[in-house]
Amino acid sequence: MRIFVTGATGFIGSAIIEDLIEAGHQVLGLARNAEAAAVLDGRGIAAHLGDVSAPDSLAAAARICDGVIHTAFIHNFADIVTSGKIDKAAVQAMGEALAGSGKPLVITSGTAVLPAGVEGREDDTPDPESAGKHRIPSEQTALAMASRGVRASVLRLPPSVHGDGDHGFVPALIAAARATGVSAYIGDGGNRWPAVHRLDAARLFRLVMENGAAGACYHAAAEDGVPTREIAEVIGRRLNLPVVAKSPAEAATHFGWLAHFFGRDCPASSAQTRQELDWRPSHAGLIADLDRPAYFN
Repeated sequence: MRIFVTGATGFIGSAIIEDLIEAGHQVLGLARNAEAAAVLDGRGIAAHLGDVSAPDSLAAAARICDGVIHTAFIHNFADIVTSGKIDKAAVQAMGEALAGSGKPLVITSGTAVLPAGVEGREDDTPDPESAGKHRIPSEQTALAMASRGVRASVLRLPPSVHGDGDHGFVPALIAAARATGVSAYIGDGGNRWPAVHRLDAARLFRLVMENGAAGACYHAAAEDGVPTREIAEVIGRRLNLPVVAKSPAEAATHFGWLAHFFGRDCPASSAQTRQELDWRPSHAGLIADLDRPAYFN
């Protein structure tokens, strides 16, 4: 199959491309500019110039491919609502382009859309007050495409997708520790984050693209929930800094925008995903992966 991949040069998208090619698929990668196109070209991958903020450019690529994996997202936490609206428009455009074709459309969401404090499952209803609520409109838009002849699926990523090249929440926690001189957790640090290695996540994107059911949600949770205190302890040991608890009130000052996410207890199960798609994560867990020089150099 020829698959259009948005976010093709990104942390997760680049791993997805490698997995797709290894499995015998062809890739058309989204490139925002000539520099990104050159990166793809250097890897022998065809580039499509466009942008997630230009839905027509995405629709044009979707029409000429056998399926779409959508991972691009504007991570502007200063205005995450607008980022969510842009993503919804992108999903809508690609879904419309695939309507009636039966082709797969796999979009990215997060397990953080689910209610906090309980282990989230694939069929659970998103919580409109969740930390990931900006992703909910895109989920709803994609799943609605299942009734229009699109094999549309949602793949929810956990808060930590880790591995070499990570520039997400964990590096932000490391940066906060360096800036403040302490590695902190919130409350008693018992709140849990699910996690997955980027290569295991990439494999699951391909499995959903190949065999996912229309209108289904899948969870890329290799670990259901890692206590955030354990994350802070590794960071403190690696940086030779004290590990301290912060109250919820103190957390906003210490972590800034990250406090909203790091304070959430949001475990997630992937039992149904593993059973349906025979997904078997095989790479290092979050703590083992984090406890390496690569995250701190």
